Amino acid sequence: MLELTMAAVTAADAGATAGMQMADAPSEPDAVLRVGRDKSVCRLSTPDDWLFVSRVHLEFRCGADGTWRLSWLRGSQADPSSEVRLTIGEHRQALPYGDTVPLPRGGSGEVVVHDRAEPRSVNVGFYHEV
Repeated sequence: MLELTMAAVTAADAGATAGMQMADAPSEPDAVLRVGRDKSVCRLSTPDDWLFVSRVHLEFRCGADGTWRLSWLRGSQADPSSEVRLTIGEHRQALPYGDTVPLPRGGSGEVVVHDRAEPRSVNVGFYHEV
């Protein structure tokens, strides 16, 4: 099972947990959890006016081997208006636009989508329960 928690954070409410959303999915082949503005396909959705987040921005997908992968999906723009960073334990890395990375089995971490224009972010915590 992959469990996600998401908080949309602005400079005004940094540190607040109001508006936190949660979603989970079993670790079965092709299980998917999406994050973005399009509420019709995303289990975790951001405010409609947060245009630095694509309609479908992040995708967590489970492979045939039970490993979850995180993808920053390419949007309609050639250059994104955000940055995505992944933190697992002490390891931090930027996720390139359009890239996919495996998540550790039985691990936890955080994915942060930073707006390049304003001090706001989407913080998605994950926990893979095995």
